[in-house]
Amino acid sequence: MHTAPAPLLTPAQLASYRNEGWCLLPACLPAEQLALLRAICDDNVRRIDAELAASGRETDGRLNRRGSRWFIGNPSHSDPRIRAVTHGPLLSGIAQALLGDEVHTFWEQYVVKAAETGCRFAWHQDSAYVDHDHPPYLTCWVALDDMSEANGTASILPFSRAPSRGRLPHRQDPELNDLVGYEGTDPGDLVNCPAGSIAFFSSLTLHRSGMNTSPALRRVYLIQYSGAVIRSPDGKPCGQSDPVVLGGRPVGP
Repeated sequence: MHTAPAPLLTPAQLASYRNEGWCLLPACLPAEQLALLRAICDDNVRRIDAELAASGRETDGRLNRRGSRWFIGNPSHSDPRIRAVTHGPLLSGIAQALLGDEVHTFWEQYVVKAAETGCRFAWHQDSAYVDHDHPPYLTCWVALDDMSEANGTASILPFSRAPSRGRLPHRQDPELNDLVGYEGTDPGDLVNCPAGSIAFFSSLTLHRSGMNTSPALRRVYLIQYSGAVIRSPDGKPCGQSDPVVLGGRPVGP
């Protein structure tokens, strides 16, 4: 077995992920990768708003709302330069340290909130968006801007304060189409961090985010990894299923 080192994750951070469902690595993304992710994000936001405006709609019926919030799924499919980030040594090494010697991409997306109007997101587990049983996977929440309560950063509910470490039932919010998995009073732990920081959390970790009350966009890039290919009940692969680490060795971009 080949074990990739993860020098940027301390024993305390690794323990936090195992015991509480998440950890934070501040200001770790290389500057050129941060600039690349920002540029691709901005291009996609302009494209989606132009498409909605041309159709005369405010929403696409899912989660995108013109001028308010944007979910941009699998952007590497149209711009493979993102693979330098998703398959690069930083994220592939940490994913291997947290998941083991086989790692695949599962899903990726941008999550963007507009200045002064960006919507909140309800408490949920990422696993709630997979409609069948599956092994937990890893979400890497990459901050493309400085994050604070003012611009609607994430809040995370550690396992020790959550209703369960397992998959929870969720309901759908009729207004925003969000899935809601927790309606308790615990405010969670705010992810206050500079741009280029990455929060790592399990797909079973409850998290939410608030309104963006700042005068600028709030941009996040999410990349999710699984320790094995996640399959639907009929055996077909779900999501991207793109290998990142095989047999303990990184595949590379």
